[in-house]
This record gives sequence, structure tokens and C-alpha cells, in this order.
Amino acid sequence: MDPQLIAQAVALLRAGQLVVFPTETVYGLGANALDPAAVERIFTAKGRPPTSPLIVHVAGVAMARSLALVWPETAEKLAEHFWPGPLTLVVPKRPVICDRITAGLPTVGLRMPRHPVALALLREAGFPIAAPSANPFTRLSPTTAAHVRESLGSSVALVLDGGPCEVGIESTVLSVAGPEPVLLRPGMITREQIEAVIGPVLLAAEAPPGAAHLAPGQHPRHYSPRTPLTIAGQDALPAQGRGVFLFWSKPASASKSILLPKDPSECAARLYGLLHELDGQGWDWIAVEPPPLGPEWQAIQDRLRRAAALGSASLN
Repeated sequence: MDPQLIAQAVALLRAGQLVVFPTETVYGLGANALDPAAVERIFTAKGRPPTSPLIVHVAGVAMARSLALVWPETAEKLAEHFWPGPLTLVVPKRPVICDRITAGLPTVGLRMPRHPVALALLREAGFPIAAPSANPFTRLSPTTAAHVRESLGSSVALVLDGGPCEVGIESTVLSVAGPEPVLLRPGMITREQIEAVIGPVLLAAEAPPGAAHLAPGQHPRHYSPRTPLTIAGQDALPAQGRGVFLFWSKPASASKSILLPKDPSECAARLYGLLHELDGQGWDWIAVEPPPLGPEWQAIQDRLRRAAALGSASLN
């Protein structure tokens, strides 16, 4: 990307403005994480409730350590193994990180993205950037700059276009703030991959209604297209209206059927983009066949379950 455009983005961030930038997961709605007024603009632009914390993006481990009150050995091992990449580490925070970012909790989620535009922006800025997905709260995350422009319009100062996102769904979020690591949100870095580096990982329980969430993306309804989405096999499709059926095994008699990739990484990279596309086609409903089983599908199961507002219900 043009260095002058990166410099313009940094200048806007320094001035307290919002800048959208690509990561390997989804596009982020960025603000200077050390500027509380700028951080507040994120919540306003997204319509985000105060119970949902933000992820803070860093240029490397040194910047992460400067924001962490404690940087555990487990964080060091995981950063060495998975950073830059789609893993967010939740650690105790220093006071320099305002409570608005963390939903009032004493911990903060830190991530070093691997997209070259995101890294160039962070390195040029020299300060951390708070950035949730660049979309209205609970809606589909954007995986292209066009998705951002359609959903947020003129509410941001600049959109850096880095092309389609490679991973396609949000990062894995892991807390290493306590005596045992806890998986707060599944992502394409799986629990099993993490356990291969640091040993056993616990699974977090759902936050009670109204309480601060330990990680973003924890609302029962999240990652949702405007078109009603349901999880159903081909024998249980909605009877009314025109719909589209997304499947892995075999097509159905829906108005339209689309075969999804059987490789979980390929499926994740395509899923949000496909849902954005279908959202603009005027369907009455979108039905998705329950995803395949296996740890590598856990993140996709989570996103679809929340997109259909199924809460903690099983998809299988």
C-alpha cells in the first residue's frame, strides 16, 4: 500500500478519528487505543453496548508488554508461536488502557495481526489501535472494503482497502490472565493447536445477561445477516417464501442451493462474503446445513449458531 496513505491514516488516528483497516480475519474499525474520546467514537459508530470489550491491536510483543500489567509465560509462548496471526491474548491491563475498552474489566485482549497493511499502520503509528469489526453491532463482519462502505458509510474518516481477508472470521480469544488458560471465543486457531503449545485449556461459560463479557462476540445474536438465517437440514427448510440453502453434503429443493467448501479454512474465508452477497439479493431466508463435526469446525459452528440466534444450543 502507498506509504502516503498509511501516513494519512496515522495522522487521522492521532487526531482522534476512526480509520478502517484490513486484518487477516476481518476489517477493523480502528481508533487510537490511548485516546478515550476516540475509543468512544467506536461505540457510537457501531451502536455497541458497553458490556462488549474491544480488542487492542499491537505492532509486536514489546508493545503488548507495555500494555499488560502482567505478561505471563504462557502469553510469551503463544505469541512466539502464533503471532502475527489470528490469536487474541487476554491479560491483566495497565491503567493506560481505559476501562471503556475493557467493559470495565481489569483485563485487555491484545493481538498482533499479520496483514501487511495492518502491520504497516501499527508500526508507523507507534501506538496501539483498538479495533472491533467494522460493521454495525451484531451484524455480519466485513471481509472486504466494499462491505465496510455499505454498512458504515461516512461514519469513518478513511477506509484502507487491503483486498479480501484471508482468514475470514474473527480471531480466537484466549484468556491467560488467571492460573489456567481459558478459551473465550473459538477461531481458526483451534483449542487443540493451543494445547499443543501450552497444555490443557478450559472452556468459558456464557456470560450472564447484562454482565460484562470477557471477550467480544459473546451476545446470543451476533454475526448476523439482515436476511433471517436458520440452521436446518434439507428436510426442515422454511416452507414460506423464497430462500437459499447452503450445504456441505447434498442439495435440496430450495429456490437456490450453494455448495460450501468442505475444507474449514476455505469455508471460513468464503462464509461472510457469501452471506453479504446473499443479503443483497432479496431472499426471504437463508438456511445453512449444520456444519461438519470436529474441532476445526468449532469456530464456524459458533458463528452460525450466533447468526441464527441459537444461543448456546448445539447445531448437531
